[in-house]
Amino acid sequence: MIDFLIIGGGVAGASAAARLSTLGSVVLLEGEDALAYHTSGRSAALFEQNYGKPSTVALNSASHAFHDAQGILSPRGLMLVGSQDMADEFADDQKHMQLDSLTIQEAKDMVPILNDTVVDRAAFHTSAWDMDTDKLIQTFARMARENGAIIHTKAQVDGITKTDSGWAVSAGTNDFAARNLVNAAGAWVDQIAELAGVAPLGFTPLRRSMARIPAPGGHDVSGWPMIFGPGEDWYAKPDAGALLVSPAEEDLTTPHDAYTDDMVLAEGLARYEAHVTEPVTRLLSSWAGLRTFAPDRSLVLGPDVRDPSFIWCAGQGGYGMQSAPAASQLLADLVSGAASELGRDIVAALSPQRFG
Repeated sequence: MIDFLIIGGGVAGASAAARLSTLGSVVLLEGEDALAYHTSGRSAALFEQNYGKPSTVALNSASHAFHDAQGILSPRGLMLVGSQDMADEFADDQKHMQLDSLTIQEAKDMVPILNDTVVDRAAFHTSAWDMDTDKLIQTFARMARENGAIIHTKAQVDGITKTDSGWAVSAGTNDFAARNLVNAAGAWVDQIAELAGVAPLGFTPLRRSMARIPAPGGHDVSGWPMIFGPGEDWYAKPDAGALLVSPAEEDLTTPHDAYTDDMVLAEGLARYEAHVTEPVTRLLSSWAGLRTFAPDRSLVLGPDVRDPSFIWCAGQGGYGMQSAPAASQLLADLVSGAASELGRDIVAALSPQRFG
């Protein structure tokens, strides 16, 4: 009998496996060929501590030391640029992300392609880092395996039954028996809940697209910060000598292997182009991922209200990579009954019990 059977091998499932494997036997089931195939493998890979709801910011803050100790972070910085027509959105973002004002010349010294006939305000801070997301996933997987956890890929769950002792789960020709079921299935968490006979919580998968373009004007972009438009209606980030540009859309969709909408991508690239002097002439590649949120956009961590043996690790949205160390530790604390280092109000804001 397995103590914890985890469904989902993105950053939520891998981090849960690392933490829960210190409490008992763990088996993780991932339907794809490799861990982090879907959204976790398509992340913008930025650690920005002040990004998200207050409960997410608390998780981000509590995760920083882990990321730093494991060598996950490297310097990047974050710049916000805007114009008079979005002054209110700019001011809100600058305050929320605690950015210092820059002169336009200072901003252009960092990012020479900024169009100063459009951009009339900028703000910046150094407290944003690139994340080695593959290293993070592999770190969690290594921690789990060192504690005896077993990770199965190509293990698509197709049946879940409640038993007297816990759960019976089938994945193709393989059957598993577990005391506790951990739902870390990303965009599919409500589907897994329904398969298990547990009430879904109303998660919404939202598509976000990304384009990879050549370095604008042949510039060396390696030292550029990540650049946001006000209200996060586009962003750009250096990536291995090229530039990632996203429309930052949140289009409601269904759980699936996401792909870009060409029109949405084109509109986002146009918003980016309006702020710079170098046009986008071609794409190197493009892709999309699903950012899945609970109704209140905070993560959902802990035992289900009606069945404590069904454990939620869900709703990471766009914050899964940066919040995973603290989120998974909280999950383990809740399961073991240990005191969490997070405040009671934060724990309550993340608990499935807030849904009644």
